[in-house]
Parts: sequence; C-alpha cells; structure tokens
Amino acid sequence: MEHLTIKDIARLCETSVSTVSRVLNNHPDVSETMRTKVLEIMRENHFVPNNSARSLVIRESDLIAVVVRGLTNPFFSMLIKTMEYAIDAYGYAMALHQISSSEDELKAAAQLEREKRLKGIILLGGRFNYSPMEVAAINVPFVCCTYTNTFGALDETRYSSVAIDDMAEARRAVEYLIENGHRKIGALIERTDGGSISQLRYEGYIGALEKGRLKPDNSLVACAGSFEMADAYTATKALLERSNPTSLFAISDSMAIAAIKAAADSGIKVPDQLSIIAIDGLEQSKYCVPTLTTLEQPADDLARRSVDILAGLLGAEIENTHVFMETRLREGGSVIELLKPNDP
Repeated sequence: MEHLTIKDIARLCETSVSTVSRVLNNHPDVSETMRTKVLEIMRENHFVPNNSARSLVIRESDLIAVVVRGLTNPFFSMLIKTMEYAIDAYGYAMALHQISSSEDELKAAAQLEREKRLKGIILLGGRFNYSPMEVAAINVPFVCCTYTNTFGALDETRYSSVAIDDMAEARRAVEYLIENGHRKIGALIERTDGGSISQLRYEGYIGALEKGRLKPDNSLVACAGSFEMADAYTATKALLERSNPTSLFAISDSMAIAAIKAAADSGIKVPDQLSIIAIDGLEQSKYCVPTLTTLEQPADDLARRSVDILAGLLGAEIENTHVFMETRLREGGSVIELLKPNDP
C-alpha cells in the first residue's frame, strides 16, 4: 500500500498543507467542518503521521535544509528540535548542516541546494548584510531565523525573516537597569561594529543610555572579540580592573554567565556589587549562581514561525514576509535595585 504524505492529505481535502498541519497539531484555528473532513480523509487512507511512515516516501526533493552558523551556539540547539518536528509535520524531511561562525552560510546553502535538490532553506544564524549578488545563487525560498538583513541591500521581497528586534530588546534590557537605579552601566559585547548582532545590541545599549540622559563611556564597554565564554570572561576581568560599574549588560546569556564567574574571581559579588542582565533565556542560565536575569527569546515560536512561513512559500500561499517577536523578562537574582542612584 502506498503511504500518503501530509501533502497528499491536503490535496484530497482540497485545502492547504498548513491547514492539515494545524489539524495534526490540534491547533484551534481550524473550522470544525474542515477538521472533521481532514480527520476522516486520514482515517480512510490509513494515514500515519510519523517519521517511520513518511521516511518510506521522502525524496531528496522533499528536503528542507537548516543551515546552522555557529557550532557552539547553545541558543540554536533550543530551536533545532522544534524545527525538525515542524518540518516533519508538513511532510518534509530536515537536512541539518552546521558550519562555523567564520564560514559563509549562503555558499553552504547554495551548495546544498545543488547537491540535494532542496525545496527550501532555513538559515539559522547568519550575516546581517546580504547583497542581491550574494543570494543569486540560491533558487529556492529561504527564511532567515534569529536575524534579518539590517545592514544589507537585499530587497525585502527576496527573502523572509523571523527574529527579535535586537536593538530594541537591548535598549529594553538597559532601561531595566536604569529603572533599578543604575547609572554606571557597562556593556559586554563581541564588537561595536561589523554589521552584526553585537553591533545592533551595542547600539541599543547606547540608545538606552542617551534616552536616560547618561553619557556613554568607552571605558565601560568590554569587547570580547567573540561570543565564546572564555573571551567574555577575560574581557569582563579587564573591565572590572579598569572601572567599577554598578551593573553590566551582556549581549548573550553565555557571556553573562562568564561575567558572573569573572566578577566572583575578582572579589565582586553579584548582584550586591554588580548587577548583570542579558538576552537569550538559555536553560543553563537558570542554574548559575545567582540565577541570571535575562530577556528570554521565544525559541519555540521563532522556530515554528520560520517553518510555517517557509511551508507557506512552498505552497504558494503567502509571499515573503518579515516578523519581529518580543522577548519576555525572566527575573532571576542577578539584578538589584540601588537605594540611591549614583550620579552620572
């Protein structure tokens, strides 16, 4: 007996693949009439919505590649499993391809497309400055997940993206420190320029200071040169040797965890002498001491929405689109309110 895919069920029901997927995942935004029809067609055709059945009929041309830029990024690990489940629910198979942060994700994606005849691509992490010439080698729909083409010249109709607004969220994190009475606020970043996520979050930091009428001070900015914890630790140690901020904004949870360790090794107590806030929401940051206060990215939502958009593009149901999602403040024990704000 031929095993049907979710696309076959959608065709028999005269509806979209995304509607069938919502029925499979018990989403509420499907009419009862359509839900009943889909379930009945599934029963009649002995449809089995799992990997073992679909693996018998998956062809190379049913592949969606997820190209992950950054081998050691713990946040990306949170998204990959959700993406795989969502891709599978749409009747496709996921081809996971990981590259280092120094490699070019567009070249890797173009090569995969040629080799595996991909249906579509999700770029998990990447540069913020694509040009039309660079993406010309990619001939299938693609979605940028966790970033968008902020510094590039690529037309918005050429690609899709799902991310947080890095500059706005960084500004929000620093404003939280200001609201808690902090005036001498440091920043732990990768670098101040380069058209990267670090630049965006650094600019958000500067924007919050200026909004709070606080003068930016370069001596309070620690550039680690990478997102690696060892580099973040070294940069924080150097910052604490040359200055005495009351608080620190780290552009990632892993860098913040390293900063907590650096503070402890410098004889500085967090949060009594140094408050720390970050952006990410890693599971690990719940278990450092003290628990990290952070702006938690909606990892599952970022992953699912990226797959939903790509599936919609493949089914010609939507055009390229761009989505910004908001973080959620996860209060831990790493930020303390100052009783008497310091002078700027």
